[in-house]
Amino acid sequence: MGHPQNYDGNVAIPLVSPGGALVHSSEGPMGPTAWLRRCPYIQQAMETLDATWGRSRLMGLEAGANVPEHVDIHYYWRTHLRIHIPVITNPAVTFTCDGETIHLEAGDCWILDSFYRHSVANRGNQRRIHLVLDTVGSGRIWDLIEAAQDSSTETKFIEPFDATARALSFEQINAPVVMSPWEMRTHVAYIAHWTIEGPRAEEAFTILDRFLMAWSGTWARYGISDPGLPIYLKHLEEVRARLASLGGPEAKMRNGRRLLASVEELILTNAVAPAIVQRIQQGSSRSSIFRITA
Repeated sequence: MGHPQNYDGNVAIPLVSPGGALVHSSEGPMGPTAWLRRCPYIQQAMETLDATWGRSRLMGLEAGANVPEHVDIHYYWRTHLRIHIPVITNPAVTFTCDGETIHLEAGDCWILDSFYRHSVANRGNQRRIHLVLDTVGSGRIWDLIEAAQDSSTETKFIEPFDATARALSFEQINAPVVMSPWEMRTHVAYIAHWTIEGPRAEEAFTILDRFLMAWSGTWARYGISDPGLPIYLKHLEEVRARLASLGGPEAKMRNGRRLLASVEELILTNAVAPAIVQRIQQGSSRSSIFRITA
């Protein structure tokens, strides 16, 4: 399959996807595709990492192709780690992240913080193939991350074995129906950490603080029940209007992204599930909304 953003020379084989279908989507109950079922050693590597798996793929980058510099700002990337395990590569394949360029050796296991500006280039003469695994993480994953930062830790080689692997765990829930105020606050705090200080940034976060208080009050009364949905949408309408009214030069983040665009993509667009917003805007009945949220 081609790349979802249509980058030339970028191809993929889905291994974990919604329902195990051959799609790029990152939302919905995940399951293994037919291709993952035919790859026992990949399953063994995933079992060893011991995580709950989201969308995962074998990703190819043709000779001479690249992934242009960008930042992954939206909700999926805020809530997931991306693990790269190079399978077939060459020394002319490079990753650049936050101005640092490195080559990932075949068989190694890497995590990329995609909130920094990053790009990939294959200047070699053969296709590069990486096993790319997305996960919300696990205790085992964080133990491995901590161990990797200890220079005395020995590298572990995973040899193929014939024993039957235990069943892998796949995401069943990966996006909120209505985002809780506690989750929302963590995202606002994360964005604030990345934001360059200035008067426009301060004004924006003052508006967001007021929005969070209103959202918390509605959540305490309604949770994710249907009667609260129109009120949540009203909160979103109001905060968007207030943020749009800010004058002067727009605040920026340290990764070059505009603050307000990042707030929109990461928080506001996902505060109520887009499918529910669309149904409400199309005048769906209350009962059809309930079937989505149940």
